[in-house]
Amino acid sequence: MEFDVNHIIELIPELNTVFLQTLYMISVGLLVAVIFGLPIGILIFVTDKGLFLQNRFVNQIVGFIVNMIRSIPFIILLVALIPLTIKLTGSTIGPKAASVPLSVAAIPFFARLVETSLRKIEYGVIEAAIAAGGTPWMIIKDVLLPEAKSGIISGITITVVSLVGTSAMAGVVGGGGIGDLAIRFGYYRYDDTIMITTVVILIVLVQLIQIIGDKIAKAVNK
Repeated sequence: MEFDVNHIIELIPELNTVFLQTLYMISVGLLVAVIFGLPIGILIFVTDKGLFLQNRFVNQIVGFIVNMIRSIPFIILLVALIPLTIKLTGSTIGPKAASVPLSVAAIPFFARLVETSLRKIEYGVIEAAIAAGGTPWMIIKDVLLPEAKSGIISGITITVVSLVGTSAMAGVVGGGGIGDLAIRFGYYRYDDTIMITTVVILIVLVQLIQIIGDKIAKAVNK
């Protein structure tokens, strides 16, 4: 492999562009995942057996849908969601279009992480809230979320890291971002410099995200 520093300097403007595209896709995917994944994860938890909103039908249906979407490989999901992507963005290429399947994939992923975080709460704490006359909404707002906030933040960190890798995969079909640059220059043109640079950027980005996420999770932990 050869590494040409001058070549990288020439491509700095394009590197900046694809980096911002990657951040855009990650931001949209994370926002949608939190907005929809958080309540879904809570719903799966509170409707489980023995919980205050126990509902076997709802629990199994929602759980099945979450597992079904999670089991679909991202490339297949990306193709399957083309009609929805076109309807929402008017296109099938670019970071805006890629954000649609990224978001759909991130929702069930984050939902399961939220559920896992909630399951780590001692049941006695929930029982005490119920005995004190707390309504379901109060228990969720004042007990579940505060008790699980460290785990949820860790889940957000894991989701962002996952989105970094998935957004790179979107480059295979013209989704933009760092992955797109790696495919167009690194793979199709056998450009080792671009391949090494994109890998290094992704590694550094993931490390920074993990470090920041871990620090926030520890800061909010009791």
